[in-house]
Amino acid sequence: MLDPARTGKLVVVGTGITLVVHTTLETLECIKHADRLLYMVTEPATETWLRDLNPSAETLRDCYAPGKSRLDSYNEMVERMLAAVRTGVYVCAAFYGHPGVFVNPGHEAVRRARREGFQARMLPGISAEDCLFADLGVDPVDSGCQSYEATDFLAYKRRIDPTSALILWQAGVIGEASVARRRGGRPERLKRLTDALRRHYDDRHPVVLYEAAVFPVCKPRIRRIPLSKLATARIESMVTLYIPPKPSRDPDPAVMRWFDED
Repeated sequence: MLDPARTGKLVVVGTGITLVVHTTLETLECIKHADRLLYMVTEPATETWLRDLNPSAETLRDCYAPGKSRLDSYNEMVERMLAAVRTGVYVCAAFYGHPGVFVNPGHEAVRRARREGFQARMLPGISAEDCLFADLGVDPVDSGCQSYEATDFLAYKRRIDPTSALILWQAGVIGEASVARRRGGRPERLKRLTDALRRHYDDRHPVVLYEAAVFPVCKPRIRRIPLSKLATARIESMVTLYIPPKPSRDPDPAVMRWFDED
């Protein structure tokens, strides 16, 4: 519950995927006018831009370290954000992409700030999924769309409908509990992912390796390969896998008659 005596405020925002042009006007105003700006982004150019917008800008990247668990890093980010809010100032925390998609600290900081009686909210941003739909010409409503983090997909044996599209995130860092030290992922883990997908698709089924454009002058990276080549593909940490749907199943005649009778 909001405590009127608590003067600190937290707004968690997303810078979008493509530098500058994906940042909403509302988010831009928050970044500019915050007393403290904390950020976690992927490109030095974005860092420079944020520091130009708000001289108080301070990175959260140092919360990460090789061998340090992601959960510990996330908790440290949350504590940094809340410590600033508790001083009674307006804090803006800016994250790459959408601040609520693959951003555990963003959600947790908002929840905890509210529990402590502070004003806290999250503003939407353009995510990699939004870019994927646009760049690949995909409408998720056409056949439905399933979305899983790749490690979660494997570890929990997720059930899928192969007649709906499938998106798998972070396939280049399967099973990595901390910041990955290697580039290109582990081939043995990609093989396990490939074997899991073979239970639903044949080796000729297409797989799209997708990476959104980070700069306005760049194009997205889109590579289409058959499933048979996935195990040996080089997949960086920012790559998303998109598996197109198999042909749609036939509709249920009983349901179709029910629609006609309505």
